[in-house]
Amino acid sequence: MDRVRQTLISIVLSIALILGGSFGYMIIEGWNFFDSLYMTVITIATVGFSEIHTVSVAGRTFTLLLIFLGVGYFLYVAGGIIQVLVEGRIRHVLGRHKLHRRINRLRNHYIVCGYGRIGRSLTRHLTQRYLDVVVIEQSAERLSRMDDDGILYLLGEATSEEMLIKAGVKRAKAIVTAVGTDADNVFLVLIAKQINPKIFVVARASQNATKKTLIAAGADKVVSPYDLGARRMAHAILRPTVIEFLEMAFADDTTDVQVEELPVSADSALTGVTLMESGIRQKYDLIIITIKKADGSMHFNPGADARIEANDTVIVVGQGKDLKRLERKLMPAKSDV
Repeated sequence: MDRVRQTLISIVLSIALILGGSFGYMIIEGWNFFDSLYMTVITIATVGFSEIHTVSVAGRTFTLLLIFLGVGYFLYVAGGIIQVLVEGRIRHVLGRHKLHRRINRLRNHYIVCGYGRIGRSLTRHLTQRYLDVVVIEQSAERLSRMDDDGILYLLGEATSEEMLIKAGVKRAKAIVTAVGTDADNVFLVLIAKQINPKIFVVARASQNATKKTLIAAGADKVVSPYDLGARRMAHAILRPTVIEFLEMAFADDTTDVQVEELPVSADSALTGVTLMESGIRQKYDLIIITIKKADGSMHFNPGADARIEANDTVIVVGQGKDLKRLERKLMPAKSDV
C-alpha cells in the first residue's frame, strides 16, 4: 500500500507542477497554453532549449522558482525509487537471515529435496501433521509457490553438501530425495548418508532398475510413484473397500481415523507389559494391528499375550487424540520436551 500511495503522490505532483507552471506563464507572460506548456516542460526537465519568447523579469523569477521545484520533484521521485529498491533488498536479506535462523533451530525435522508435484504434495502432508519440514529446491520459478505455501526452504542444488548441511541434515530425522533424475537421487543418497549415517532416507525411483542402486547407495526405502500408482489402481478394482478405508485413514482430512506407528521407549510404563495387561483397547480405544520388533520382524494381529518391549514399534488404528495419549505413554521422554 505504501508503494501505491507513493506512486499516486508522484503522479499528482507531476500533474500539479506542469499545470501550475503552464498557467503561471499564461498569467505572467500572456502566452497561449501550448507555448506555456512547452516552456514549463523544458524548464522542469532542465534540457536547456532556448526560450520561444522573450521572458520578462517576473517570468524569469517564476522560471527560477519552477526550476527549483522541478529539481526537488525529481529528487523526491529518485529517492522513492532508491527507497523501494533498498528496502526490498534489505527485506529480502533480513527474511533470508530469519529463515536460516529458524532452520538452524530445528531438530529431528524432515528434509524434502525437490518441490515438484510429488515434493509439494509430500510437504503438505507432513506439515499438516505439524512436523518441521525444510525444502531444498533448485528452480527459482518455484519461489513464489513456496512463499505462498509458507514453508521453510533453501534455494540451491540439493546434491550440494553445503546445501544439505544448511538444511540441517546432521540433525534431521529423515530426508526424502525427489529431485529430477535417478542419478541425482543416487548421488544425493550417498552424500546424505556420508554426512549423517543414521538419517532415514526415502528415495524416489523413476525406473525399477534404479531401485537396487539406490538401496546400495544407502536408501532405507525406495519408492516408485509409477508402481504405486499402478498398484493403487489395481487394488481399487480388486479391494475397493480396503482402499476406501486406507484413503480415509491416510488421506482424508475430514475424518479423525488414523493409522500411526508409535515407537516404544525403555522408560515407558508399558515396556514389558502384555497387550492384555496394558489396557490399550479399553483405556485408549485403539487397535494394535502390528508390532514391529527391534530385530525387524513383524507380528501381525498380535494376541493378548503379546508383550510390548523396548525399541518395539506398534502400528495402531484409532482417533488422533487417543493416539496422542498413547504416544505420551509409550514415549514419556518425548512428551516432556
